[in-house]
Amino acid sequence: MNIIFVGKKHGQSRTFVLKGRYIVLFIFFIAAIVFYAYMAGAQHSTWTVERYVDAGPTIDGITLEAWKKRLEKQKASIKELRVTANEQLDALTLRLGELQAKMVRLDALGSRLTEVAKLENGEFDFQNVPALGGPNESGVDESYELQDLKQMLDGLERQIADREQQLDLLNEMFVSRSIEDQLFIAGRPISRGWMSSQYGYRTDPFSGKRAWHAGVDFAGKEGSEIIAVASGIVTWASDRYGYGQLVEISHSGKVATRYAHCKEILVKVGDVVQKGQVIARMGSTGRSTGPHVHFEVVKENKSQNPIKYINRASR
Repeated sequence: MNIIFVGKKHGQSRTFVLKGRYIVLFIFFIAAIVFYAYMAGAQHSTWTVERYVDAGPTIDGITLEAWKKRLEKQKASIKELRVTANEQLDALTLRLGELQAKMVRLDALGSRLTEVAKLENGEFDFQNVPALGGPNESGVDESYELQDLKQMLDGLERQIADREQQLDLLNEMFVSRSIEDQLFIAGRPISRGWMSSQYGYRTDPFSGKRAWHAGVDFAGKEGSEIIAVASGIVTWASDRYGYGQLVEISHSGKVATRYAHCKEILVKVGDVVQKGQVIARMGSTGRSTGPHVHFEVVKENKSQNPIKYINRASR
């Protein structure tokens, strides 16, 4: 068998002569090349078909499988956003509840201060929502964003805390002033009656001689009310020599008032009495010529003229 190879240059050729078993080897060599080329082509075709089948149809150049994955991610993101939104809503609801509780406390405190300060009815109304109004300058109603609501709640919380502190200070001032007013000795120890004897030297009704009178006397109907001229603590509530049935009240530890010749005592030692409270009934016990109350004011164990306390204006 002759095999001729033709070169690219000048059409030159070379001839090879195959004999015997070389011819058989050459035929096997050609058959192997053809078989290899066939198998390679078949494998490439199979991969192309499989790739096409796996890829499937596309939308805007994106396969359905890819779209599915995108949708799953979006669903997961929406779920996370929903959970986050619910958590934020719960937090805002909790803060709103706390603010509402603080507002209720402020309303109660404001109402109390209005009453204590004796402000006119309606001047400060803590029972109703304050009146609001005004034109809409933009002409557009816009919804608040979540972040805006958070900032508004933060600002409102700071304002409420500031108002709470101010009202607490006012309350302390009013309470302190109220206590001072309660301890302020002023007024007469009776609701009905007249002054029958002054403070100082007088003629003793029993001996007829000049004697010191350490208080003032208010005569009246037997059994009429005897009232405390200031708040304090009862330190004596029983019989005492010369005074008969006596009530003594201590005010702030330095000043005390005494109410003597009582027919009936309505308080006991240790009681806290309020200004204007009925503490006894007028009588004529002890060294007395008739129904009256002997009223004394003692400051640091020294008697004071009760007139200056009786005549001064109540707070």
